[in-house]
Amino acid sequence: MRQLLILSGKGGTGKTTVASAFIKLSGVKAFADCDVDAPNLHLIMGQRSEPRRTDYYGMPKAEIDADICVQCNECAEHCRFDAISVNSAGEYSVDRFDCEGCGVCESVCPVGAVALRPEVSGELMLYNGDGRIFSTAQLKMGSGHSGMLVTEVKKQMKDAAANAELAIIDGSPGIGCPVIASLSGVDMVLIVTEPSVSGISDMERIIKTAEMFGTKTAVCVNKYDINTVNTERIEGFCRSAGLPYVGKIPFDPEAVRAINNGMTIVDVECPSGRAAREIYKKTMEVLSE
Repeated sequence: MRQLLILSGKGGTGKTTVASAFIKLSGVKAFADCDVDAPNLHLIMGQRSEPRRTDYYGMPKAEIDADICVQCNECAEHCRFDAISVNSAGEYSVDRFDCEGCGVCESVCPVGAVALRPEVSGELMLYNGDGRIFSTAQLKMGSGHSGMLVTEVKKQMKDAAANAELAIIDGSPGIGCPVIASLSGVDMVLIVTEPSVSGISDMERIIKTAEMFGTKTAVCVNKYDINTVNTERIEGFCRSAGLPYVGKIPFDPEAVRAINNGMTIVDVECPSGRAAREIYKKTMEVLSE
């Protein structure tokens, strides 16, 4: 299975808009949304079947058994995250948002009143209908370990669609753990950027991140006509860096209307849709090289 990952380096560039267009144009049988903090690809892809839902367990959290606790305060004194507190009645409790599951409190408790328990950190979802596999997940509010959950999203997709020739993955914004987990094992990255100062800066950061993985990388510009000078800067950067520049998409009110109606930009006749078709063609050529 070849994997095409679509990244942006920052939010709001149109990464999911491009990813959904590519999924529609390619007719792939496997795709995934690895933006587990705020997944939204399902809103555009029109999934009609109910997904298979699976709890995802991240790092365990500490629990204190009040019946065993002797109120020695050892756990609270040794907790570097200040996750353990005591109320007016002398009862100890753990704040599950602050607890990092390090296990120090369990280790120092003289009576074994503290134990690490599995904690549901998110929910994996797998859509299997219309001959397509769509893997995604939602991280539980306040939970960490998003990179680990992204890895599970990709594994779930690959296991369910082992015979698929191509998979398209909508990645996370930024360059943190979820992006690094998304990058692992993919064949190519398409970076969707925008002609703004922050867009260019984040594009350069995600390019450097992809280089560390030795991953083939290409660039396209969304909303290129809002600042043509910066668009030219991006094109020049790609030339000097030897990166394939696969095209640009204009700012298009029709794209906004299409997305708001749960459609992709290639489902309607519009300037952005036509540009996306050309970018898709060039991207597939680079992927095949």
